[in-house]
Amino acid sequence: MESESGETNNVVDAFKAKILAVDDEVRLLDLHRELLTKAGYEVYTASSGNEALKLVKQMSFDVMLLDLRLPDVSGHQVMRFLKKNQINITVVVISGENSVDAVAKVLRLGAYDYLRKPYLPEELLKTVSNALEKRSLEQENKAFQARLQDSDKLHRYIVNSSPDIVYMLDQEGRFTFLNDRIEKLLGYMKAELIGQHYSAVVYPEDLPLARFVFNERRTGPRSSRNIELRLKYKDSSSPNYFESKALSIELTAMGVYSRSGGDGKQKFIGTYGSARDITERKKAEEMIHFQAYHDLLTGLPNRVLFKDRLGLAITHVKRNNQMLAVMFLDLDRFKVINDTLGHAMGDRLLQAVSQRLQGCLRAEDTLSRFGGDEFTLLLSHINCRQDVVVIAEKILAELNKSFMLDHNELFVGASIGIALFPEAGSGLDSLIKNADAAMYSVKSQSKNGYQFYSKEMDKYCQSRLMMERDLRRALEEKQFRVYFQPQVDVNKDEVVGVEALIRWEHPSKGLIYPNDFIPLAEETGLIVDIGRWVLDAACSEIKKINASTGRNIRLSVNFSPLQVEQPDFVNMVIDILHRHQLPGEALEMEITENIIMKDMDKVVNKLRDLSRYGIKIAIDDFGTGYSSLSYLQQFPIHTIKIDRCFVNEMNTGSEGRCIVNAIIYMAKGLGLNLIAEGVETQPQLDYLKQLGCTEVQGFIFGKAEPLESIVSALSQRQQAKTAANYESSVGPA
Repeated sequence: MESESGETNNVVDAFKAKILAVDDEVRLLDLHRELLTKAGYEVYTASSGNEALKLVKQMSFDVMLLDLRLPDVSGHQVMRFLKKNQINITVVVISGENSVDAVAKVLRLGAYDYLRKPYLPEELLKTVSNALEKRSLEQENKAFQARLQDSDKLHRYIVNSSPDIVYMLDQEGRFTFLNDRIEKLLGYMKAELIGQHYSAVVYPEDLPLARFVFNERRTGPRSSRNIELRLKYKDSSSPNYFESKALSIELTAMGVYSRSGGDGKQKFIGTYGSARDITERKKAEEMIHFQAYHDLLTGLPNRVLFKDRLGLAITHVKRNNQMLAVMFLDLDRFKVINDTLGHAMGDRLLQAVSQRLQGCLRAEDTLSRFGGDEFTLLLSHINCRQDVVVIAEKILAELNKSFMLDHNELFVGASIGIALFPEAGSGLDSLIKNADAAMYSVKSQSKNGYQFYSKEMDKYCQSRLMMERDLRRALEEKQFRVYFQPQVDVNKDEVVGVEALIRWEHPSKGLIYPNDFIPLAEETGLIVDIGRWVLDAACSEIKKINASTGRNIRLSVNFSPLQVEQPDFVNMVIDILHRHQLPGEALEMEITENIIMKDMDKVVNKLRDLSRYGIKIAIDDFGTGYSSLSYLQQFPIHTIKIDRCFVNEMNTGSEGRCIVNAIIYMAKGLGLNLIAEGVETQPQLDYLKQLGCTEVQGFIFGKAEPLESIVSALSQRQQAKTAANYESSVGPA
């Protein structure tokens, strides 16, 4: 049969189409079913309009063969129903009416074709095939349009969801498109900028660069990529890093061209670009740069930036034959405050000091924090030495005023060294070094003053370097010695303890006392190794002392703050006692109030660990620090040592005696042992005994002596006491 042509088979192969034949002639319906089924279609029939409507409500059809003359509902009514309810069926009208009006009417109602009765089978099959082909094309086109719309929606979604500003410009540089990001980043509504020139959003200082990249005409590798620019906020008061009123971006742009015309040339129609917000990256870069050249605590330039500015200043004054000055300033008494009230208070004090110093300087001067409690100042554009003196005296006057921090009234001073260019050096390192030398000269004398560098000061600096070198050598060559000063129970008249004191037997300078080298040892950190050596040597020699006297005399050893701060401090002390087979009770550890107050929690935990081991804790130089008496109850303290300055003041009047009396009364109330230091006279001893202080230490009972001398003195004392006891028991002859 002709109905099985290749054209029809293509459609049938594509899908098994559903055909609904509607006619009131049963014979004709049977003919349709036979013919179309044989052609490969799935055929349904309806003999009335209502039956047809019922079927289209239940299932979908591809083609409807519709007779217009039906017994109940006409074909026209069926078509109106389909149109009204938007039921997608391709309708082919089969009717015996031949008028043009009849054909036009059904076409207006949406019919695809009109087939007049009678018709040949080939005509019907061809019409159905064409209807299905048209339907297939319509569906494909509809699907394509849907995909196109989805793609457009996806593209718009991607563009508007982009973290970057996406824009299009016309040939004149005016915005024709902007995504939503512009509003979030800059505060502009898109409608405000469409039609505006791109320069409306570019930061003024960056306009020269923007002219070449924002409305880029080039394409491909030559187009602008990752160019850094700044854009203006709509609200120029928008807060930003370092008070910036511009948004930092990274711009990528390229020209857009129309397709080739008849002449083969492309026409420039605008620019497509994207701007990425790099504010956070710029913040990080600026912070890294700031940290590299500034002190984070005070915000001042650090030594790197100071040296850079000093180098530039030297170049300038050399060219113009001018002067400049470098000041090296070190705070006096800062370490005491820092150790006593803690690092947090010390940091706040440094911030307050830096603010006062800045108030003393001119706009062209540079103040830097060189490190710790040291500051350096660059004074440019000076005419004479007196200009520097005025500033130095102004600084000292400001720093001599008290600082009120958390209800603490704090006092610091400053030692200032000054180096003038060119007389004190022509290079930046020599100027800083010589200003430092002048500062140390002030420190070594009265403190809280200033001095100009002179060549004689080099000797002092050289002597410090030699002292440090000799200290290191002294450790290696065992030049240190331990001396012992007795601690006497005045009621029993017997030595109950000895304090270990270090001496340095210098090969060329002779015996050097602690005050002349311990400060430098603490400054250089050598005190940790020296302190360990003292404890080890003292433990070794106390065993010899006890062996010679047959007694268990207590050993007192001083410990510096830097020693106590060491992580292995507790283990170090206990290990040395173990090595010398000494119990914890054999050692009394002397520390100052400042050590306790420096890092209270850590220090107290260490003291408790040592106390649990049996080691006794003594507060040395009590009353000279800043500790609160309320804290004293929290610490594992066994002994208070009354400082020699209070003992000496007992001779001058009632005020000194009141202080000693108060300390003794407080110690008794807390159940603490007492030792008075620096007792040199009999009246001092008598008064202390009267107040109930039973242990004393001082020249009245002996100065610090080496092992052999102290052993001999203790033996003689023991023999004298034995003889006295014997005479007392025998009585007069």
